[in-house]
Amino acid sequence: MRRDETRRVTERLRADAQGIARAAELLRQGRLVALPTETVYGLAADATSGEAVAGIYGAKERPSFNPLIAHLPDLAAARRQGLFDANALALAKAFWPGPLTLVVPVSGGCEVSELARAGLGSVALRVPAHPVARAILQAADRPIAAPSANRSGRVSATSAAHVLEDLDGRIDAVVDAGPTEVGVESTIVACLDGAPRLLRPGGVPRSAIEGVIGRPLVLAGEAGMAPISPGLLASHYAPSAGVRLDAQAPRPGEAWLGFGPEPHGAVPGNPALNLSATGDLAEAAANLFGHLRALDALGPAMIAVAAIPMQGLGEAINDRLRRAAAPR
Repeated sequence: MRRDETRRVTERLRADAQGIARAAELLRQGRLVALPTETVYGLAADATSGEAVAGIYGAKERPSFNPLIAHLPDLAAARRQGLFDANALALAKAFWPGPLTLVVPVSGGCEVSELARAGLGSVALRVPAHPVARAILQAADRPIAAPSANRSGRVSATSAAHVLEDLDGRIDAVVDAGPTEVGVESTIVACLDGAPRLLRPGGVPRSAIEGVIGRPLVLAGEAGMAPISPGLLASHYAPSAGVRLDAQAPRPGEAWLGFGPEPHGAVPGNPALNLSATGDLAEAAANLFGHLRALDALGPAMIAVAAIPMQGLGEAINDRLRRAAAPR
């Protein structure tokens, strides 16, 4: 039996001092711990240990060419791992702690393993805002790799229950701090050569980032580009059902994921959920993965999704939905 197939007892830890101490102890031992962040739950392991990072890939069944984000407790710790130019430093000071990941060149003393960086000369860094995550990072006292706590390509986890649906018996522990707040992953910006590039929309809107750097972000998307950060695979965040985007109304046999006041509603007898009946994009982002999971669990062949505005957090929501709908 391969290591990633070995069953283990998954501890469910409280988000208190004892649970935080236990989670940090497990991480220092090279074990796998799902922990809450303000975006989604992350599957955490010691980023300095190639073996621990391999455990993440095994548990998630994740392609090894997709790099992982290393999480740190503060900017000072992050600057020991990567080289921050003026733009990266300005963005870190403006949005950390928070849902922003910066891809920067590795520093001479970078401890993040080559496996976590997918062999690249850059490293993806984030300082999360969730107090439980930061307490665990402080106690672990090392960079912690923490992609979303779900199997690769599946819907991201926004609660401890979601984590256990995918990873129970495959990881050592989950710290249960209730549902996440932002609900979509961090925005990823590369500050490497030249103007900063937006690699993935997320919890910090593009307009806010551009306001700090004083220029438009360059948009990534070159055909055939190898991923230099998480979240760049075409088919990602995918439920088992097919996904039909920008739907005006559901068709017979389709589940319905709505947004805003709905003149059409669901087909009688078919499942339906609304991301936000009031059209609140923050509420929609927080509900996105949970609603996709709930509809997918009912076994429809197709989930029809209402149009989401392409503004603010709507850009990140649409990015996730496009990946969910991509051929696979």
